[in-house]
Amino acid sequence: MPRLTDGSRFSFGADEFVFVELSDEMSLEQTLRVIAITDALRAASLVGVTDICPAHVSYMLRLDPTLMDPRDVIESLEEAHQCCGQSADLVIQSRLIEIPVFYNDPWTRETVMRFRDRHQSNDMNDLEYCASVNGFSDIQSFIEAHSGNPFIATFIGFMPGNAESYQLVPRKEQLQAPKYLRPRTDTPARALGHGGAFTTVYPVRGAGGFQLLGRAAVPVFDPESRLDDFGGKIVLPRAGDIFKYRPIEVEEYEAIRAEVEEGHYTYTMHETTFDLAAFQKDPPGYNAELLEVLR
Repeated sequence: MPRLTDGSRFSFGADEFVFVELSDEMSLEQTLRVIAITDALRAASLVGVTDICPAHVSYMLRLDPTLMDPRDVIESLEEAHQCCGQSADLVIQSRLIEIPVFYNDPWTRETVMRFRDRHQSNDMNDLEYCASVNGFSDIQSFIEAHSGNPFIATFIGFMPGNAESYQLVPRKEQLQAPKYLRPRTDTPARALGHGGAFTTVYPVRGAGGFQLLGRAAVPVFDPESRLDDFGGKIVLPRAGDIFKYRPIEVEEYEAIRAEVEEGHYTYTMHETTFDLAAFQKDPPGYNAELLEVLR
């Protein structure tokens, strides 16, 4: 497979697609570099490039072959990779978005108990299982760890609005849990799931294999574009968004749901930047400063 000068592999999909893979191993550094590179390519407004799709350690371009030969875009890829070459210098534009979550809610609890034959544990629900495999003595301690630090969206895909997100903590502190042995055939819309080291809010009802922790009160997918914060789009998340999951109880959950249904809900959302070097120097301090605007 051909490579760019930084070692990234690239390949062509017929005359419409270019796929670029930066690394075999997932890491926050590589993911942020993918986001920085794809942001640079998007800002370049390359003629013939119709879509740019970042993932954890790779990205894909879609081109209009009547306007651009895929081979002719490689020079622009080289330039973007060179300007985003040093992980220590990576700073990305982002949004800090608060997502209110009803952890240990009755809807996901009922769902997970219907699928214990597909799960690693027959006698624990998903939240209890996640607490156990991460060494917590009770689910409240796990919820505090999960909601205490923010997550950064590292992959948008599979379905509109799905944003797999990686918690901004040192690697040894990452919360991890295996996916189901066999996927469920049902998952409530807005269920908060965790699989591997990634958390996501399920945009719609459907199948799924992540462990279920709770249910978000607000949508990440709005096909009718009723909520102003979606900016006229049908999905809320973007690659590089930073999510803070805020625990709520049933009364607040129901109040927020009423606002959403009426089309009046306003997300707690702030434009920000994420500086990788500053975060790596002092993760707790950096997160505390980042989240100060939510207090």
